[in-house]
Amino acid sequence: MRNISLILKQFSKSVLLVAGMALCGLTANAQADPAKGEAIFKAKCTACHKIDVRMTGPALGPQLTQETDDAYLTKWIQNNQALIAAKNQKALKIYNEYNQAGMTVFTELTDADVANVIAYVRDDWKKVQADKAKAPAGGEAATADAGPSNLVIFGLIGVILIAFIVILVLNKVIATLERLLLSNKGLLVEEEETEEAVKGDKFAVVKKALKNKKLVFFIIVCGTVAMGSWSWVTMWNTNVHQGYQPVQPIKYSHKLHAGTMKLECQYCHTGAFKSKNASIPSLNVCMNCHKAVKTESPEIHKIYDALGYDPATAKYDTTKAHPIQWVRIHNLPDLAYFNHSQHTVVGAIKCQKCHGEVQEMQEVYQYSPLTMKWCIQCHKRTNVNYKGNGYYDKILALHDAIKKGKKPTVDVLGGIECAKCHY
Repeated sequence: MRNISLILKQFSKSVLLVAGMALCGLTANAQADPAKGEAIFKAKCTACHKIDVRMTGPALGPQLTQETDDAYLTKWIQNNQALIAAKNQKALKIYNEYNQAGMTVFTELTDADVANVIAYVRDDWKKVQADKAKAPAGGEAATADAGPSNLVIFGLIGVILIAFIVILVLNKVIATLERLLLSNKGLLVEEEETEEAVKGDKFAVVKKALKNKKLVFFIIVCGTVAMGSWSWVTMWNTNVHQGYQPVQPIKYSHKLHAGTMKLECQYCHTGAFKSKNASIPSLNVCMNCHKAVKTESPEIHKIYDALGYDPATAKYDTTKAHPIQWVRIHNLPDLAYFNHSQHTVVGAIKCQKCHGEVQEMQEVYQYSPLTMKWCIQCHKRTNVNYKGNGYYDKILALHDAIKKGKKPTVDVLGGIECAKCHY
C-alpha cells in the first residue's frame, strides 16, 4: 500500500508540473503584445521579410500561421544556426529551400520578445486577409476611372445647344426691331434697293472690299508682318526642344524620389560628377529599393520583367531579360562638346540650373533651350570660383610665373593632354 501511495504522489506531482508549464505557456501567449512585436519586427526583420510577400526570406504571415509550434519558432528566431547544426529537419528544409542563405541570429531577443513578434505577424496577416476579402473585384476602381457619366456629357451638350438657339433668336429679334425702326424713319426702302442690286452677285461684298485701298493696304501689311514673324520664329527655334516631354516606358516620378524621398541626383546619375555624361541608371539601382518596396506596383513589375526577375522565387532568368527603351530628352548636336563633371565639380553648378526644379516634376521635360545663345549668356554671367579650386591652380601658378618674367610653354596649359587632339 505504501508503494502505491508513493507512486500516486509522484504521478500527481508530474501532472501538476506539466499542467503548470502548460498554464505558463498559455499565459505567455495570452500576454503577448502585438504592438511591442511590431516595433521589434520593423527594427530587425523588415530588411528581409514582409508579412504577405516573399523577399529574401519567406512571407511570414502564412509561414507563422501554418507553423503552430511556437517553441520551435522561438528557437529558430533566436538562433537558427544552432538548429541547422543540430540537423533539425524543419530548419534544414527551410534553409535549403532558400539556397542556404544565412539568417541573422537574434540571441538578444527574449522568449517574450519573440512571442510578441509572432503575435504581431499573425494578427497582421489576419488583417491582410480580411482586407483582401472586403476589397471589391475592381468595382470601386472601375467607378473611379470611368470619368464623367453619359448623363453629365449629354446635359452639357444640351445646355450648349439651348444657349446657341437663344442667341440666334435674340439676334433675330434685334434685327427685326432695327428694321422696324428704319422703316418708321423711311430708310428701309433704300436698303432694300441696295440689296436688290447685289442680290444676284455672290461676290459683291468681296468686290466692294477690294475697292477699298486702305483696307487692302492694311491686309497686306498685316500679312507681311505675320509671315515674317512666323518665319523668323520657326527658323530661330529649329531643333530647339524646350518643353519637350516624351512619354517614358516606365512612369518614374522625380517628384516622389528626388522631392519627397530626398534622393540625391548622383545616386542614380552616377556619371554627373565623374564624367562627360550623367548616365542613365541601370535597373539594378532600382532594385536596391524595389526588391522590397512597392512590389505590387505595375510599374515596378515592368522593371522585374526587364530583368527577368521573379518576385515569387526571388530569382533572375537572364533569358527573359531585355533593355528598357528610355526616350532621351536632353540632346545636344554632335558639334557641341559638354562635360557634366566640369560644370558640377569645377563650376559647382547645381543640376537645377540647367534641368529646372526636377524634384518638383512628376514627369521630366526639357527645362532650358540648350542653345548656343543660352550657354554664352550663362558663361558671361557666372563668376569663376577659383579659390581653393584645383582646376585653376595651374592657371594661377602660370600667372605668378609670368609676373616673375618666366616664359611658359603650351604644355603648362595642358597642351599635351590626349583630349586636346584626340577627341
